[in-house]
Formats: sequence, structure tokens, C-alpha cells
Amino acid sequence: MDAPPAVFRIADAWRGTWMGPSLVRRGGGTLHYVGPSSAADPAGVVDLPGVLLPGFTDHHVHVQLHPGDALEPLAAGGFSRVIDLGGDPDVLAVLAEPDPFAAALEFAGAFLTAPGGYPSDRAWAPANSWRAISSADDAELAVAEQVAAGASRIKIALNASAGPVWDDALLAEVIAEVRAAGLPVIAHVEGQGQVARAIAAGVDVLAHAPFSEVLPPALVEQAVAQGQRWVSTLAIHAPAERAIAIANVGAFAAAGGEVLYGSDLGNGEQPLGLNAAELAALVDAGFDETAVLRSLVGGFGRGRWKKRVTWMPARPATPLDIVDAVSLSVGDLEGAGA
Repeated sequence: MDAPPAVFRIADAWRGTWMGPSLVRRGGGTLHYVGPSSAADPAGVVDLPGVLLPGFTDHHVHVQLHPGDALEPLAAGGFSRVIDLGGDPDVLAVLAEPDPFAAALEFAGAFLTAPGGYPSDRAWAPANSWRAISSADDAELAVAEQVAAGASRIKIALNASAGPVWDDALLAEVIAEVRAAGLPVIAHVEGQGQVARAIAAGVDVLAHAPFSEVLPPALVEQAVAQGQRWVSTLAIHAPAERAIAIANVGAFAAAGGEVLYGSDLGNGEQPLGLNAAELAALVDAGFDETAVLRSLVGGFGRGRWKKRVTWMPARPATPLDIVDAVSLSVGDLEGAGA
């Protein structure tokens, strides 16, 4: 049952930029920005501590690789939504059932990969978390299976450092099957020359900012021109690969490319929530507070006031202070800061 309608007054609100003292209205289970607060605010306005922002998204997680229920702690740790980029689609479909106390889960389902390709030989890969594709018919069936489970995007593997990858012809056929299903294509890209192949093939999103090689400016500009997005995942890397990824992200963002915050949760020890190391790496790539916030609210379905919003005790003094954020259901706003 939706919480009762109410108008709230807050010290600040972020909608791509900070708006200053503001009014927001709750109605129909969602939150709507009304406008600036003033001496003429209507009677009955409820004062809230702190500041509000659209819901944050971690654009790269693997919830099956984290023991126990991760989605409620992820909400407490700042995320209104997380996107799983590789797991058993049937397990993920159950986890994605709506829960008012948890971060919403969207998922890609199983990796589509070449026979013998990444991550089919990895001990960490759960059962049914990858599908070997050797023909267009295989791709059609695998895509249909992910869609039937509820996948909202499809993940492919182009990891030449870890095993076989498709040739260009089969890569094109796989992407055509995903396009026919009306879904975006996300790729794990690793190894020399694989980013260029992903760009040439029209991949929509790179699941990791490129970390195998520093990309030439012309290739970065091509990725930007076709609207490709990159998920950051900078903090997971060893120092050499991290430096490459940070250099590529800085160049991509400077050229106008869209970078999405992603932690690759499940890969090593990480907090269940905003990762201070990932925020720091984005700062190292040249991101200011606005750029970091845009990476958190951007992506599939632009950041909006929805059923969950981001609350912070105060406007962040530095981008690293964003780690203090929590995700709240709009029905729980009266408890903000409690």
C-alpha cells in the first residue's frame, strides 16, 4: 500500500545540479520535484533533514557471488538499483522479485561466450551462468532463454586473454539476435584488439572500462560518436591495469563519453554499498562531484525520482563523501536520518 500523499521541504535536491532549498511531493508511491522552497510554502509541509537525489545504480554486480542476501544491505549502502551482469537467469529471476526493503535488481542472465571461452573455465562461475554459442541458432535460443527469465540486457564475452572468442561473422550474428530481441548488448572485453572489435560490432556498453591497452584517441572518439557507454569497475584491478583503465576513462569522459558507476561486486572483497575505492578511482580519472553523481544516476532509464531515492545527511563536501548515501523508499522519508 502506498504511503499517504505529503509535501516535504529539504535543504537541497540534486537534479543534474544542486537546486537549493526545495519542495518535493509524494504521491502514487513516487516522489515528484515541486520547485524551490520559499516563505510562501503551503501549510502542512513536512521538514526533512539532509538532502535528496535520484536513486543510485551500481551498473555491474554479481549477486550470486556474494554469500547471503545482498540486496537489502545494498539499499542501506546507497543503491536503489543494481544490475547483475552474469549469473544463473533462473536464480536471478527469483532474486529480482520486488522487495520494498531492498535495492531493485535487473539482470543480463548468463554470459554468452565462445565454446571454451570465458568464463566457462572459471571456478567462481555458478552453474548455468554461461552459455556456449557456436552458431546463430545457438544465439537465438540463448537470447530467448534469457529474455524468458526476465533479462533486460544481454552480456557477451570477448576475452581473448582467457580463451577463445567468436570471429567477426559470428559476433555480428550474436549481436543481431540480441537486437532482434530489442535489448542492449553489454560486453566483457579483454585482450589486445578486442575493444576495437566491440566498437566495430556496435556493442552498446562495455562492462569494464578498457584495461588491457591504452586506446588511441581515434578509437575513443569512435566509441563516443556511436554512443557507447562504459562501466567503470576501476578499483578491482591490479595497479598496472588500473592505471590503464583510469587513463582510458579520463580520455573517454573528456571526449564526451558516458561513464557509469560499477563496482563488479562479487569480484574480491568489497563493501555492500558505495565503494570508496571506486569513487576515489573516478576522482583519479578526473571526475568532479557532478560527474561522479551522473555516473551513479545515469544508464538505462535516466536517473529520476522513483519509488526509491538517495538520501544524504548533507550535501557532500567532496566526491568521496558520497559514500555516506543511503537509499530510502519514498514511503519511509519521514524516517530519514533516524
